[in-house]
Amino acid sequence: MNVSDAIRLKRAVRKFKDTPLPDEVVHAILNAGRRSQSSKNTQAWQFIAIRDKTILKELSTCGQWAGHLEGAALAVAILTPDPDGKFQIMFDAGQAAAFMQLAAWELGVGSVPASLYEFEKTRGILGFPAEWHLRIALSFGYPQEEEKLSAPPKKGGRAAFEDVVHWEKW
Repeated sequence: MNVSDAIRLKRAVRKFKDTPLPDEVVHAILNAGRRSQSSKNTQAWQFIAIRDKTILKELSTCGQWAGHLEGAALAVAILTPDPDGKFQIMFDAGQAAAFMQLAAWELGVGSVPASLYEFEKTRGILGFPAEWHLRIALSFGYPQEEEKLSAPPKKGGRAAFEDVVHWEKW
């Protein structure tokens, strides 16, 4: 699969098979995040890879729409320095998330992000140091509905190119 196809076909997957991901798949996903670009090459992120079902279930309670974490084969918590600091920190975390999701899609693995709002609860669950912050985690797993991986883009699912692209000025 080429990058254009991955971008065009990628879908949010929230329901996963109860099948573990092989180590080489997990490493490929994490390595894609590690290799993503960052402002001034700061690489201001740390990843916590989570496979333990008890931890996934606990983490799924830390955001209103984070329930999909419970059924994931893998979650990746993306930690950053203070997210209220430089804008680039969260932008770079988003790039790492996108790289991981596209790498997963190529490997037949579905994913979706979860926003986490109970900050101290996540720290208690995952035990990360005070200088790091967690706002987003990604769920990964083989889709329960395998056809999600090859479904054509939905008609009308995206705004028309002409409606969102402005040339030179607004």
